[in-house]
Amino acid sequence: MSKVKDKVAIVTGSSKGIGAAVAKTLAREGAKVVVNYAGSKEAAEQVVKEIESNGGIAIAVKADVSKADEVKDLFRETILTFGRVDVLVNNAGIMITKLIADTTDDDFTRQFDINVRGVFNTLREAATQLADNGTVINFSTSVNRIMLPTYGTYVATKAAVEQLTRVFAKEAGKRNINVNSVSPGPTNTELFTAGKSDETISRLASLSAFNRIGDPQDIAEVVLFLASDEAKWISAQNIGVNGAMA
Repeated sequence: MSKVKDKVAIVTGSSKGIGAAVAKTLAREGAKVVVNYAGSKEAAEQVVKEIESNGGIAIAVKADVSKADEVKDLFRETILTFGRVDVLVNNAGIMITKLIADTTDDDFTRQFDINVRGVFNTLREAATQLADNGTVINFSTSVNRIMLPTYGTYVATKAAVEQLTRVFAKEAGKRNINVNSVSPGPTNTELFTAGKSDETISRLASLSAFNRIGDPQDIAEVVLFLASDEAKWISAQNIGVNGAMA
């Protein structure tokens, strides 16, 4: 039997990149998937179309996770459509790379609003709306394990996500909900490659034991396992998915 067959999963920020790979992988294994997006309606609908063309079930739902009311609507629409929510994957996030000295107040606020407040909003909703025996998977980053200039504010947001993960795991365990985070390394997505030269990407790839950067599918397969019942005894953990980069 498929590991996540008939589970209902919300994947935030899943119109592209790792989120899209996660949504398609969960659907491939029998989950009913909500493809959440904030601005890329066409891209989200394309992910849904691809899932449906492969025999899966999915809908696209617009919601800005930094806004509590929109997160409530996201859960409400999911439950109205599919009857419950079993899996929450907090993938939505932004990355602004600047020296701390050059980081503006707006840069700081935008990253914390989406990367931290967004996770907080969904966890708060999941506390009452996620089904018993559910699963939460948050996204952190392997950059937390090394000291890279220009990533200061970004890694600060992801450190906060890891702490929210640990505490919520303790709070939600009474309903048999397990909560973990994954920390991808450099991955071939628009979010990561934007603004980076081939030389920079090659240098970062060399940090991996496999001399390459990750592929979104590398991350999606780990999320699939964590979303399955086989992973229920794993909780409050952060899983590095980075090819031995760190």
